[in-house]
Amino acid sequence: MMRILILTWRDIRHPEAGGSEVYLHELGRRWVSAGHDVIVVTSRAQGAARREVVDGIRCRRAGGRLTVYLHGLGYAMTRRRSTDLVVDVINGIPFGTPLVRRRGVIALVHHVHRTQWQIIYPGMKGRLGWFLESRLATRLYRGRPYVTVSQTSRNDLIALGVPPADVNIVPNGLTSRPNQGGPIELRARRIAVLARLVPHKQIEHVVLAAARLRATIPDLGVDLIGDGWWRDRLEAVAHEAGVEDMVKFHGRVSDDERDRLLAGARVMVLPSAKEGWGLAVTEAAAQGTPTVGYRSSGGLNESIVDGVTGLVVDDFDALVAAIEVLLADGPMAEKMSQAARERSTNVDWDDSAQALLRVWERNSRPREAVSGRRKR
Repeated sequence: MMRILILTWRDIRHPEAGGSEVYLHELGRRWVSAGHDVIVVTSRAQGAARREVVDGIRCRRAGGRLTVYLHGLGYAMTRRRSTDLVVDVINGIPFGTPLVRRRGVIALVHHVHRTQWQIIYPGMKGRLGWFLESRLATRLYRGRPYVTVSQTSRNDLIALGVPPADVNIVPNGLTSRPNQGGPIELRARRIAVLARLVPHKQIEHVVLAAARLRATIPDLGVDLIGDGWWRDRLEAVAHEAGVEDMVKFHGRVSDDERDRLLAGARVMVLPSAKEGWGLAVTEAAAQGTPTVGYRSSGGLNESIVDGVTGLVVDDFDALVAAIEVLLADGPMAEKMSQAARERSTNVDWDDSAQALLRVWERNSRPREAVSGRRKR
């Protein structure tokens, strides 16, 4: 049995949890099923229990958005002899576990946050955050293995100076049940968006696209699935654009309801400024729903096969045109629907959980064993 410690700023029960938290939880519960002891140290949202067991994972919650890093580092330091592996999630800010452990640390980075720092914290705060992530963290974790979810994120880490041999890809899996419904052209003319409602997801682009398309597609509807602190702003955008009646804010929903909404849409749109992969793309694909996203987002160039499982575009005008094409061209949308559903079957959380532990095993061997040399 291994003792695995996950340090992350949010867990699956956090009200702002997103794809990163799903990734950690799906891997963690599989490690528990395999007989390992898994502990998550994370921040404590208002009203959340300080201690809770979720699917066999022991959650310890303390601190807020910033102080969680002190709590996490302190816990790692006091448990360094009883813990085999620390998965240190760098979501812009590092926990700094190499300060208290020489071995048994994996840095998990879904994507680099240069764009997010600029959008959410323009000015000195954003520059300081990017310095911590791009300069300090890459030095602090030098020699430790990294795990990320796409080749795009791997390339970004290498560009920051992380040695290529240290960066491993462990992809997202899929928990959705594939949809076996009828032809996509029989669905209502609806756009689905599955995302946290935060600025860098750029959901207002979908609202404004709906306003532009209203004249030619009067029965168009938009389903926003997810919640977040940017919701009030998005509601204001819908009001200002005159599409309040077309846009429905569903908030956080059950997995079954999420799949039902995705399966009822003709297209999913994810206009993020940056994605490591885009788990929502795979979840939509499982329901036979193609996705439109921006090329500049990075990871969507991999989760969407352009022209096959969806469309990748360069700007807002092209985004509107791509949405309109998929809503109007039944045969094209159906072809992409089938391709998306088929591709979604190629990912599996079980494989990902095993792959990350193999990264740890490779890096736990003595250097002589890895290189094939013997001590003299």
